[in-house]
Amino acid sequence: MKSLFERRRICEEFSPGYYGVCAMGGMLSAGATHVAITPLDVLKVNMQVNPVKYNTISTCFTTILREQGPSAFRRGWAGKFFGYGAQGACRFGLYEYFKKVYSNVLVDSNKSLIFFMSSASAEVIANVALCPFEAIKVRVQAQPYYAKGLADGFPKLYAAEGLRGFYRGLVPLWGRNLPFSMVMFSTFEHSVNLIYRNVIQRKKEDCSLTQQLGVTCLAGYAAGSVGSIISNPADNIVASLNTKKADSLKLAVKRIGILNLFTRSLPIRIMLVGPVVTMQWLFFDTIKVLSGLPTSGHVSADVLEVKGTASTTRNEFCS
Repeated sequence: MKSLFERRRICEEFSPGYYGVCAMGGMLSAGATHVAITPLDVLKVNMQVNPVKYNTISTCFTTILREQGPSAFRRGWAGKFFGYGAQGACRFGLYEYFKKVYSNVLVDSNKSLIFFMSSASAEVIANVALCPFEAIKVRVQAQPYYAKGLADGFPKLYAAEGLRGFYRGLVPLWGRNLPFSMVMFSTFEHSVNLIYRNVIQRKKEDCSLTQQLGVTCLAGYAAGSVGSIISNPADNIVASLNTKKADSLKLAVKRIGILNLFTRSLPIRIMLVGPVVTMQWLFFDTIKVLSGLPTSGHVSADVLEVKGTASTTRNEFCS
């Protein structure tokens, strides 16, 4: 297995090329998966913005189909591809970079702290890249006559609100994506560790590529599902602000209501985020494998049972 990796490895781990592969993998995986679920995203945004009119998933689907036609379910795809592609490049690429930096600086620190700090640092930058695209996407999806897409949406928003219009939702976007990213990456890392130690009970490098990518999928689904629940309140606020249902964070919370912040559009969001994050991790790790790099995830190998034999080794990061 190792020799196979080494023969086709295009760069060394933690080199500039390695972070470039991670950024490219994050961009392609995030952009492609978000485009694939554009119809579901259209339903989610409209249910958040017009909860009275669209009070269930089926009602939302049939009403939009009847009033706007099938093309309505493609709205915002460009914003999702380029916006979430940029976010994915920063989220995955910078996470790997910051994880290496913090693990070197905070040598004896709890691994969860390193995961939280790495993902938070990466996500702050990733959301600055995403925010302008998200502002256009939400308007295009919830306001049918606002614009057709990015090409006419960007100049229209800039003419009406200036640069501020693109970043109106940045703070609530941080509020949504920072907790999501921190929980998602930490859950993924711990899930990978749990599966290898307690389920497979073998070292990662002793498993086949199919098994390794299977672990990636299981850990990815757990990470996406948990993260979606944590970040749902801020997701509702972002939709409200970007469609001018509220002019401030405080007013948005007041109009939506505390209970609705946590429950509105939550089922469809779990339907969206769990599979999307799973596919992102699968695409991301597939790109890493094709580049000759190991799959993602921290595996603590201090007392690892391998085929019934206990072997004690030091803790290490397996990227």
